[in-house]
Formats: sequence, structure tokens, C-alpha cells
Amino acid sequence: MTAVLARPTIHALLADGTTVRIRAVEPEDRDQLHRLYEEMSPENLRMRFFAMSPGSAVLAADHACEPARPGRRALVAELQGRIIGLAEYDAGDERGSADLAVAVAEGLHHRGVGTLLVEHLASAARADGITLFRADALSENREVMRLFTDLGLRVTRRADGPETRCTITLDQDDTYLRAVEDRGRTADLASMEPLFRPRTVAVVGAGRRPGSVGRAVLRHLTTGGFTGRLFAVNPHAHALLGVPSYPTVTELPFPPDLVVVATPAAAVPTVAEESGKAGVRALAVVSAGLDSAQAQALLAACRTYGMRLVGPNCLGVANTDPALRMDATFAAGHPRPGSAGIGVQSGGVGIALLEGLSRLGIGVSTFASLGDKYDVSGNDMLQWWENDGVTGLALLHLESFGNPRAFSRTARRVTRQMPLLTVDAGRTDAGRRAAASHSAAAATSTLTRHALFTQAGITATRSVGELLETAALFHAQPLPAGPRVAIVTNAGGAGVLAADACVEAGLVLPALASDLVEDLSAVLPDGAAVGNPVDVTAAVGEDELRACLDLLTDHRGADAVVVALVPTAVAAATGDDLVRAVTQGPAGRRSPTVLVRMEQGLSVRLLPATGGNMVPSYAEPHAAARALAHAARRTAWLARPPGIRRIPEGIDTRRSRAVADNWFAAHPEGGWLGPRTCAELLSCYGIPQVPWAWAETEDEVIHAAGRLGGPDGRVVLKAYWPGLVHKSDQHAVCLDLIGAGQVRRAYKDLRTRFDGLMTGVVVQPLAGRGTELLAGVVQDQVFGPLIIFGLGGTATEVFADRAARLAPLTDLDVHDLIASPRCASLLFRASGSDPVDIDALEQLLHRLSWMAENVPQLAEADLNPVLATSGGLSVLDARVRLLPRRPQDPYLRRLR
Repeated sequence: MTAVLARPTIHALLADGTTVRIRAVEPEDRDQLHRLYEEMSPENLRMRFFAMSPGSAVLAADHACEPARPGRRALVAELQGRIIGLAEYDAGDERGSADLAVAVAEGLHHRGVGTLLVEHLASAARADGITLFRADALSENREVMRLFTDLGLRVTRRADGPETRCTITLDQDDTYLRAVEDRGRTADLASMEPLFRPRTVAVVGAGRRPGSVGRAVLRHLTTGGFTGRLFAVNPHAHALLGVPSYPTVTELPFPPDLVVVATPAAAVPTVAEESGKAGVRALAVVSAGLDSAQAQALLAACRTYGMRLVGPNCLGVANTDPALRMDATFAAGHPRPGSAGIGVQSGGVGIALLEGLSRLGIGVSTFASLGDKYDVSGNDMLQWWENDGVTGLALLHLESFGNPRAFSRTARRVTRQMPLLTVDAGRTDAGRRAAASHSAAAATSTLTRHALFTQAGITATRSVGELLETAALFHAQPLPAGPRVAIVTNAGGAGVLAADACVEAGLVLPALASDLVEDLSAVLPDGAAVGNPVDVTAAVGEDELRACLDLLTDHRGADAVVVALVPTAVAAATGDDLVRAVTQGPAGRRSPTVLVRMEQGLSVRLLPATGGNMVPSYAEPHAAARALAHAARRTAWLARPPGIRRIPEGIDTRRSRAVADNWFAAHPEGGWLGPRTCAELLSCYGIPQVPWAWAETEDEVIHAAGRLGGPDGRVVLKAYWPGLVHKSDQHAVCLDLIGAGQVRRAYKDLRTRFDGLMTGVVVQPLAGRGTELLAGVVQDQVFGPLIIFGLGGTATEVFADRAARLAPLTDLDVHDLIASPRCASLLFRASGSDPVDIDALEQLLHRLSWMAENVPQLAEADLNPVLATSGGLSVLDARVRLLPRRPQDPYLRRLR
């Protein structure tokens, strides 16, 4: 019978790559927990209970099975139905701290069971408002001491006779997150070994007649020279393509590391179940068309038996390592060995990249077609490439993201080591709908994806062709030091096209220094135009062009050189090879050099160059310019420090959670906060608001206007009723009111027009002059909180001038948010007058970021307008929407 996941659960990896299930303790676990303690050695019992007392073990098991309550929780780790570890905390009557206890099954120490359980328990405790664990241990218990120390959390110890009291602070800082990442990477790599370095592979579903996908995979494995053992599984054949065949996976001579499944969808769950029972460690399911029940059964078998899964609905996997030569795909040809790692969801894109990289000579290290991505993800691939010792260039094409925040942290680390390129698929509404349908994933906005790519240092291209063009440059040439480009051409028109392309791509064409101009004039033919572009004329010879390029690349007046050449009869008559002048210069030219040859058929080629180097040659100037612009942006990103998270003063996280909890008690379904609750929540994070008052009667309105009107007495009235979002659209705002008479008439007008709706009005002083901005939060269902900043006021929707970054924000993210929109010049006042208070603006964005993280129910916050002046800023209008949702720890180790 096929395994089924019977209840909500989390699966995660131990240090050796084994999959375990993490879940809450249930009353029926009592017998298993008794057995857990009964099977412990006397020494381990003594370490756990400070005495070899069977009675203490029984009481501990019974206590763990008590119903969960606020301040008490118990989790178990389960391996194929057997409980192998227990961790629990109990706060008792104390607030903010709890006692911690951990037990691991006999013989399963040093595999990370206890550490994994404590990570999950600490995450649950943080959500319960617990900030530290206390744990008592015998001082000689080195194992538990090491467990606490290696967590990455701050641990203090106090000796008390033979015992030591440990206090563990549960702050989720960068030190802790790095420790979790390191443990996750170790476990992930161990679990991926059977997938990408299998010693034995079996193909299930290889037919006897040509044309089946399974047979194509089997043929690729044989013709590709797979060095391990290979089997086929087909009940109707004893051998296929010279490969021994067996009726089922369970009848193979020994369990393979990897099984490739190419059966009809209905048979996939059975094959997965048989594979798991046989001891298979990984599946690549190329079969497509699984319904929801078949999909659930497939994943359940993989989780139950600890198999990693690529697919379903995929092209397969490959590893070109000469010691392995595993091509378990049904692509048209074998990938060329090389240094580029490829991870794609679309099989068609995968085939295009395999062919393109092989043609360019870059080649492939490891390839995975992730398909519907039930398990192995882009995050897994990044960690594999980071550690395989071969990959120097990573290419991803993802239509969906499972855990974007974990992916972002991994990508930021990996992109420091190697370029990571992607195709920004789904830029339009139609594209996003297609991606959501194709990968069964939520469609993600362009703004959100761009925030992820920018913050993580990912090079995002707009097409597969642009991806290959950029990969060619990254592979063949050093990165430019900056965006300055010098153009050299033997035809004026080609130089003009190249100049336009470079400027449009965001590159800079600097004027050449006078000494460089003199040197160039001395080596170039008469009539050459020594500007930028440098027009060397059709009369240029090979040696003259080479000397020109040497001068440009050595002078450091430009960061890269684009050479746009057209074939001429002059060069043909003299026997000069101008391309050779570019490729056969001195080894190790300082600046990257690229060719543009518009007669070239292919969009990009890599030409052999001096010293074993390569020079990319492009068929049109825009391709070369785009690639150089991507390279210049990578240079700038690598030069930036990682960024620091700022903790603003005056944040009251505990009070903000109480505000949310109290509001949900009266509004369990969620919704928009009323003005008073909204102001109270913002005040918890020190977000400056213009003075205001709430009024429900005419007398209250008059009194508030007199108090808030200021020297000129001008005030604003804003009607409010539950559900009102866009006050201006409803004409529910009265501006520039002077004196009690105008205020009274305005209030009566609002009350008449919105009779039966309006519950009160907000009274504010009329704001002075300043720059109107927008700042806000949008909770993306996949990516988490996104911080938005841009031009505010009535122009918000008209100009859509805004930038976005994913929380949590660093100081560099905040700077980028402020500098990215087109309205940035208004803030810095480049044309004169006083700049706005940038420090106050940065503080506002940091405070919004902390609020977005600390209040998980925050669905949307819209501060618009925010009035910014040289003396500070204030929020003139704010809307906040809360929805009931449980907090999710994005950094908790778990499988998809």
C-alpha cells in the first residue's frame, strides 16, 4: 500500500542526509517514548536524568505526552515511523524563559538529531514569546554541552557542584543563521550524493521498442559511458540495449542509488514505494501528468523512505565528471563537460542551454531539470555547485520559488564565489499566469522578483539568448572595473550603433585622455578619428589595430573595450586578419575585450585567444553591450559590503504583538485597522505621525480643530468608516479649513453624504510644504514582506515611481530604496534648495522593515503621503491591514 502523509508535518535532513520527520508529540507516542528511554544505556540514562532511574524515564515519557499548552511544547524526530529523538520546553509560571530537555535514541548520536530538534523547538518558542532556554546538565556531559555550543546561539554556563546550568538566548542573529546554514549545507550535500554521484542507476519504464522516453534515457546512459552499474526495470525483457533488466526494483541484485522513473503517471507511486522499500536513495521522475493523489503518494514515499526527488515532469539529471559520465536525460545529445551548472524547471529551456553551452565550449558540470520541483530546488543546486569543486558559473531558470528568503541567503553567499545567471521569466501578466499554470506555483510580481535578484547579486537576463551571451563573457573575460567603455571600429556606422547600444545599456563612453589620444594617433593610419568611438578607418592593418587595443587596455582610461569590425576588401587585399589582432594580443590584457561582427551568423561565439584565453564575438552591438552592462553591475555588487541591519531605538515588539492580538480578539477574520489602532501600532515602532485627533461629534470636531489648527488655524477633516480604503476616491477628505465655521460646515457635509456609514472623523493640521512620498509593506504570499518606497500623494498611481526590497533590510538596501526611484533627485535636491532629511527617511524604512518582520499578521501597510522636508518627516495618512496567519520561520531547516 502506498505511503500517505497522514497529518501536517515537517521533514528535514540529518547531518548524514537522512530524512526525518519533525512533529508534535501525541498521546499515542507514550509507548514509543518509554521504549526510547528503555533502550538507552545506563550511562546515557545517568547523563539524562542524573541517575540511572527507570522511574524517572517513565515519568519523563508521560510528561512529554501531556497536552500542549501555552509555554509548553514537545517535539519528536521520527525515522520511518520510529521515534529517534525528543525535545521539549516548559516555561512553568515564568514569562519569557523555559526549561529545555533533549533525548536522542541509543546509537543515533552525532547525526544531528538533537540539534535539529532544538532548532525547531527554538523557532516554536520564539513564536510563543520565549526568549531564552535554561538547561541543567552534568558537567561531564560533553555531548550535550557541545550541542548547546554548536547551535550558534549565545550560551552562558554557571557551575553548581557536579552540575552546570546553561542559559541559551534565542536571538536569531546572523551568527545563528550562519550556523543553521552550515548545518543545512552539510546535510543537503550528503543527501544529494546519490542523485549526482550515483554508483548504480536503474531506469524504470525503458521500453523494448524505440521511441519511449525511458529507452532514450537508458540509451543516453550507455552511449554516454556511465562508469557505474546500470540496470533496466521492465517485466517483459531480460535485457535492453545490452543492459540487464529485471521485473521490478525490488528484484534488482542490490538497491541502486538512483532510479530514473519513466512510467505512465499511474504507475509512479508504486515504483516510488517499491524503490523506497528496496533502499533507493534518490529518484528522478521524468513522467508527467500526475494527478493530485498520485503526486501526494509520490512525495509521501520519498519522505517516508528518505529519497531525494527531482521532478516529476522533468528532462532528467546529468553529471559530466569524467570519472562518472552520467547522462540520465533524454536531451538530443550529450552535454559537453565543462564548468557551468544548470538548473531549470522547463525542459525546453534546459535543452537550449545544454546545446548553447556545449556549442560555446563552456560545457556543463552538473545539470538538473527540476520540472514540477516537488523536492530538489534551486537552493539545493546552488549548494551543490558551491561545493562540487568544478562549477564556476551557475545558470538557473526558475518559474517558482519555494523558500525565497533561504534562497536569497544562499544566493548572496554563492554569488560571491561565482556568477549566478537567470532568465527573468514571467515579466508580464500573461507570462506570470503561464508560469503559475506550468509549475503549479503562485505567480510572482516583477517588482518582487527584481528585489530578490538585486539583493542577492543575481544577474537577471530577459531571454535564453541573452543568458548565453552574458555567460560567454563571464566565462571568457575578466570583469570590467566599472561601466566605462571604449569603442574601436573600422567603420563609422558600426561605431555609431555600438555607441548607442552601450549608452542604452547603461554604460558610459568617456572622453579619452589627451596623452592616450596622442599615442593612438601615432600608431593609427592617417585619417583615423581618435575620439570615443575610435574610428581606425578601413585602411587599418593588423599590427596597427593590435597596437591600438594594447594602448586602450593598458591605459586604464576605460574599463572595457568593444571592437566593432566589418570585413573590407582592403584587409583582404593586404592579408591582414583584424580578428586575429583582437584575439592574439599580449596575454592577460587588463580590461575585458569583446568583438562585434555583424556578418557573424551565430549570436555569440567564443574565439580562442592568446594564452589559452577566449574572446566573445557577438553578431550585433546590443548583445555585447548588454553582456558588458551585466558584468559591470556584477563588479559593483561584489565591491559592496554585505550590509548591516540597523536596530532603531524605541521599538516595542511585545506591545505591538499585544496590539495585534487585542485587535484580532474583536476581528478574528482580519481587515483594515481603525485610525486609533493603526496609530498605536505605528507608535510601537516609532514611526512619526502628524498630530491628529479622533472625533465622533460636531463639538468634538470643533474642539480638536481649535487645538490642532496651529498659528493659521488650518485643518483637514478625513471621514472614516470600517472598510474605507481610498478616501480621496470617495471625496471623504476636506482640506484647508479655517475657523470654526468652515470646520462645522465641512463636518456636516461629510455626515450628510456618508450618513449610516461614517463612524467618525480624523482631524489633522494642514501640512506644510514638502516632498510627498510613499512607504509601505506588501506581504507576498511566497516571498514574505516587501518594503515599497517611491513618489507619493496623488501621483502615486499615475507615475508608479517606486522601488522595492525584501525584508529584512540592511543599511545598503535602505540606501538603494531611496536612490532607485526617479524621484530620488527631488530628495537630494541636485538642482538647488534644501535636501530632505535623508537620515529620517532611512530610519522610517528600517522601522517599517522591523514591523513587517515582528508582526507576521501584517498583510499590508500604506503610508501615503509621507511628507519629507529638510527638518524631518511625518506620516500624513496611514492604512494597515492585518490578516490571521501563523508566523513562519523562513530560515528553519525543512524540506519543501
